Amino acid sequence: MQVALGGTFDPVHDGHRALFERAFELGDVTVGLTSDELAPKTRREDRYVRPFEERKADLEDELAALADEHGRNYEIGTLEAPTGIATQPRFDALIVSPETTDGGERINEIRREQGNDPLEIVIVDHLRAEDGDIISSTRIVNGEIDEHGNLTPERDGRRRER
Repeated sequence: MQVALGGTFDPVHDGHRALFERAFELGDVTVGLTSDELAPKTRREDRYVRPFEERKADLEDELAALADEHGRNYEIGTLEAPTGIATQPRFDALIVSPETTDGGERINEIRREQGNDPLEIVIVDHLRAEDGDIISSTRIVNGEIDEHGNLTPERDGRRRER
């Protein structure tokens, strides 16, 4: 099975790793990484996003280990549009998070218009940080949590008391 997913992945965190893990369970994986031009347009909040090549290098490290573990192949493509690579006929499934399900449905509309079969949309739930809120890159960049969802010392009163 050929599996697609996409995002900015800055920084990569355990929520992203859950997406990658599910993708590799299903088949060979192609990750669309948002271009420098697209990344600011896809963000819900205004924050700095590292350059494409830096994000790609980190993503490469994450994917290589999982690909080896699962005996799968992977590639990283560049997303120039929000619907990106998943409209290509070679894909069978699309991995999404709950908030990107609508985008997956839009991709399937485009695929149907192009005469291609719709993708299987596989939704991977969010992972929660230790405070119960979701793990997100924005929370990490803002210093609230680390990549695993642990509260940073300045946000966790229990840690300050130790």
